[in-house]
Amino acid sequence: MIRLSVNINKIATLRNARGGQVPDVQKVAVDCQQFGADGITVHPRPDQRHITYKDVALLRPLVNTEFNIEGNPTPDFIDLVIKNKPEQVTLVPDDPGQLTSDHGWDTVKHRDFLKKIIRQFHEAGIRTSIFVDADIEMVKHAQDTDTDRIELYTEAYARNYLQNREKAITAFVAAAEAAKQCGLGINAGHDLDLDNLAYFAQNVPDLLEVSIGHALISDALYLGLENTIQLYRRQLII
Repeated sequence: MIRLSVNINKIATLRNARGGQVPDVQKVAVDCQQFGADGITVHPRPDQRHITYKDVALLRPLVNTEFNIEGNPTPDFIDLVIKNKPEQVTLVPDDPGQLTSDHGWDTVKHRDFLKKIIRQFHEAGIRTSIFVDADIEMVKHAQDTDTDRIELYTEAYARNYLQNREKAITAFVAAAEAAKQCGLGINAGHDLDLDNLAYFAQNVPDLLEVSIGHALISDALYLGLENTIQLYRRQLII
């Protein structure tokens, strides 16, 4: 079964809007695991508008499934990751003030930079994944960075799913097949939800893991967190 990593950034956003510790980010992480999540994802940004660097340190001993830290590999981010040693780090080419991730790495242009960063994480025993668009050339050149996995940026799939799901999935199937040929593991994330997730999971070969936050937390407002996690897990049974 494909693994479900729950991104809890939105829980931190809600907490930060009021101050204090409600909702409790640490408790939510523990609960998500008890409710069936296969991992916890956080994406600390430079302005710490949701998950903070302090949160990462507090969450590390509580995550007993798989801890995935996403972010742009600035020096501060690199230090944070190496200090807290998650099972996986996902490198995302975010600008400092970016609202949300909106593109993958140019693995040709940034090959040497990524290779240097990934070497540091490998020396610390941390599996690496890099965020890429569903572009065969970018996927193939991801191999040159020495990354362990790629994470397919799925916003284009989600945007086009309702109009023509067969067409929307085509580039992602091709990208996954290219990744497999290169010996890369395949993750995916961004705008996956209860409407489009099952079709994606059924058609993208060798998918290992999806990371879902915004849609899952939004659904939980109506459906409850435990029920929502179970509903998402069911979409991943292929």
